[in-house]
Amino acid sequence: MATPQQQIRLQIHQLLDACLFAFTFWLAVELRQAQWVIDALHLVAPPPEGTIFWYYLVLIPMAPLVLEWQGYYSLPLLENRWTKWWVIVRSCAIVTGALVLLSFFFQFVFARLVVIWFGAITFMVLVLKDEVMRLTLGNAFMASHYGRRILLLGAPAEIGQLQQQVHSLPLESIRAVDSCNVLDTPIDKLVDCLHQYSTNVVILSGRHLPFDKVEEAIRACELEGVEVWLMADFIRTEISRTSFAMLAGRPLLVFRAAPEASWQSLVKYLIDFVGTVGLLSLLALPMVIIALGIRYTSPGPVLFRQKRAGLNGRPFTMLKFRTMVTNAEQLKQELEALNEMSGPVFKVTNDPRVTPVGRFLRKYSLDELPQLLNVLVGDMSLVGPRPLPVDEVARFDDVAHRRRLSVRPGLTCLWQVSGRSDVKDFAEWVRLDLQYIDNWSLWLDFNILLRTIPAVLSGSGAK
Repeated sequence: MATPQQQIRLQIHQLLDACLFAFTFWLAVELRQAQWVIDALHLVAPPPEGTIFWYYLVLIPMAPLVLEWQGYYSLPLLENRWTKWWVIVRSCAIVTGALVLLSFFFQFVFARLVVIWFGAITFMVLVLKDEVMRLTLGNAFMASHYGRRILLLGAPAEIGQLQQQVHSLPLESIRAVDSCNVLDTPIDKLVDCLHQYSTNVVILSGRHLPFDKVEEAIRACELEGVEVWLMADFIRTEISRTSFAMLAGRPLLVFRAAPEASWQSLVKYLIDFVGTVGLLSLLALPMVIIALGIRYTSPGPVLFRQKRAGLNGRPFTMLKFRTMVTNAEQLKQELEALNEMSGPVFKVTNDPRVTPVGRFLRKYSLDELPQLLNVLVGDMSLVGPRPLPVDEVARFDDVAHRRRLSVRPGLTCLWQVSGRSDVKDFAEWVRLDLQYIDNWSLWLDFNILLRTIPAVLSGSGAK
């Protein structure tokens, strides 16, 4: 049960941690260049540091992501110190290692002591910040003066479970002062409870309450200026995550079964654009060579264009280097009996329609390179479920399979790095795609991109 205050506190922590990482990196660089440090440690004066602006562009968004990945933000405020310190050590080591890799790939050279000092100083600063937070937000004075005094409202069948859930929260700043059976309690008695305990939050569970009782309780709290948290579990969902929104001034409950728009999704779009521009710059010459190879070894166009189902099923024209003979679509019907995939997807080992050059391109997934243009215009992403032809999507025999269309399709996906040549069942393919959607994060995207490299180099390409 994440309270609004917890969500705000988490965002403040993430912003503060990003600034602290940037500050400690600046401090490590300045210390290494300070003359008194050079004299004290008998060091050689370092050459002028190149621009470190690019480090900050990577470091600031990466720091809170690493801390979140390591579970730092999910730890209770008063968690055992050794547990928190170990998480901080791991996070500092990962960020430091990432900076070293960044300097290697982009040839940004800085002194080795900068790396050591950056990791050590960052650890000490984060521990200090953690101790300050522990002292200020965890003491009894702060909890009593600024904490939440909660009154629990609901039907008798729900009050007991609600009490257990609130008492299990590892926060001293949230305390349930009493509970009240709204079904049998007059509204004036509810108001008396608000006065008696100086309640500033009411948690109302309306699952087994008539709507008029819910409305009456909320109106009473509204007149008293008391905040109400209405439990939104009166509609059971298996997949969707619930969020709140406003439409024309009216409150909405949003049930979303796909990743919501967030700062992580914004970073994903930026990575798609920057990564695609970089890849197209690096691969422009190889793509020209491939195009010439196709043009002079097989009659027909260089590019193969096909309508694929994009976000929410919207058709778009996907580009590939042509790897088959020009009448491949007409020959497909003759090969239907050889299809090795269950469901609507068509896959054949040693497809006779594939040209010799096309076989090589498919083995190393080079035929997919023109799809970088699809990523650039926004039809696809670098990572996401592979787009299927529109006619195959129309033959889905399970409505649940369409949920894989709730995100933008990608160049690579979890299926492709999970031994795609061995996956014969379309339902397993969909399961991997839905697993990606339900667990999406930037780290999962990075993991898939890293796993794609050995998968491509090993030649386990598409059939």
